[in-house]
Amino acid sequence: MTTQPSAVPRFSAQRLLIVGTGALGVSSLPGWLGWFRETYPETETKVLLTRQATTFVTPATLTTIGGRSVLHDVWSTELEVAAPHVQLSQWADAVAVYPATFHFVSRFATGLADTPAMLALQCTTAPIGIAPALPPGGYESYAFRSHLAALRNRLNVVVAKPEPGISITSGKIEAATAAPLPTLLQMIEELHAKLGETSAS
Repeated sequence: MTTQPSAVPRFSAQRLLIVGTGALGVSSLPGWLGWFRETYPETETKVLLTRQATTFVTPATLTTIGGRSVLHDVWSTELEVAAPHVQLSQWADAVAVYPATFHFVSRFATGLADTPAMLALQCTTAPIGIAPALPPGGYESYAFRSHLAALRNRLNVVVAKPEPGISITSGKIEAATAAPLPTLLQMIEELHAKLGETSAS
């Protein structure tokens, strides 16, 4: 169940790209998208889903709530005039990966650029906020900690620490669920201000 925030963080981005990946928590994205559009009506949004994300949430739902067609993280087989990754990287002035799977974080941290979203995120200078959702043991694993350290070295990336959650498999509170979207937005806003100060100096 989506928990609505008691305090609404300031968010100054005019164009937000939301990337949903194949974690179960992506099923909460329609609720958060509706909240976002109501709370920040002046901010334009685009939603992009990975192939695995469509297992847990339908593009039709997000298209209806978001007011525009959902983008898919696959290379088109049709001839295109403009490269989608270039369009995305130049259009967005903020990016929220919500939620981010272990696999997505690993690919991004190691510099892979094998899909439109991944290539766009590797190339954009816009602030990127990542909200990981991980299986039991994932957050504490050596691999994830290594990826987290690599991402902390990127000037335009912030990672929201996941919260304790119930594992669907074991029924125990041992998974790591994505932080609430407002938490991620606040981190993106703070990074946006920091980047602005750096470019002005």
